[in-house]
Amino acid sequence: MKLGVMSGGIAALGWDRALGYCRQLGLEALELACGAYGKTHLIDPESLLNDSSARQKVKDDLARHELVLSALSCHGNPVHPDPDEARRHERVHDATVRLASVLGVGVVCTFSGCPGGAPGDRTPNWVTCAWPTEFQRILAYQWDEVLVPFWRRKAAEAKNEGVRIAFEAHPGFAVYNPETLLKLRQLAGDNLGANLDPSHLFWQGIDPVEAARVLGDAGALYHIHAKDVALDPRNTAVNGVLDTKSYGDLHGRSWVFRTCGYGHGDEFWKRFVSMLRCKGYDHVLSIEHEDSYLSLQEGFTKAVAYLRGVLLREPATQAWWF
Repeated sequence: MKLGVMSGGIAALGWDRALGYCRQLGLEALELACGAYGKTHLIDPESLLNDSSARQKVKDDLARHELVLSALSCHGNPVHPDPDEARRHERVHDATVRLASVLGVGVVCTFSGCPGGAPGDRTPNWVTCAWPTEFQRILAYQWDEVLVPFWRRKAAEAKNEGVRIAFEAHPGFAVYNPETLLKLRQLAGDNLGANLDPSHLFWQGIDPVEAARVLGDAGALYHIHAKDVALDPRNTAVNGVLDTKSYGDLHGRSWVFRTCGYGHGDEFWKRFVSMLRCKGYDHVLSIEHEDSYLSLQEGFTKAVAYLRGVLLREPATQAWWF
């Protein structure tokens, strides 16, 4: 396994300084964010698609810093009920998939998105319970009329380019857990899989180790985000885990994102990387830093130092003891 970083957190450094920073930290891989929801990114996919010399410079610079591309990402909502927003995010998605193909990157990380609740809506509608009865009608519309047709088309386009699409299961979107991810994979295409991020699973009550087992058994583990989360037991005991307060409200929230090792320790992370190996994943753990307690630099530095101690780097040995 290799250790990498999701570029959104270091994009403000600019291309050259960001690559130098990765080299300084001893990282081996980079996940390049290409836009949509991301506020800052190191590359513009449409510009690179139209400039072969710029693409070659990207490859040369990465090689010089001994970095590989683990994935490209375009986290957005291309099924947004506002057609202008949907078109903007779909355009970024399409450019990212084509760019991944010409750069020789096999995976594009993204969100499933969330449609509106009915034709004519202007905002997404994330259903979280089975009743009242109109919620079932909303889900049927979202899946049957929007999600499945859209992602069936995008899965086919990506497969044509030799690219797999890795959904980050995220509350607020239609794919938010292993069950919904595998449902969309079954209905829309077998090159749809997972960018498994433990931080979005913990606070839903999901064990990421078991999620890795299920997704691995389905052949759907395409990419991994290394991000942690901490639950506040007192706030959770009073208010539960559905929390709309600002991520900066560290005192009031039921949970907050943490850098790796500050939400869960070795008991989780060593089991997690072991399950990844058990299911054949031997690619990159891509650090995504969104810890409100730590600066960007300290958050990345601590994540790298911690994960170095749990990563499995050498091939497994044969069972020589019997």
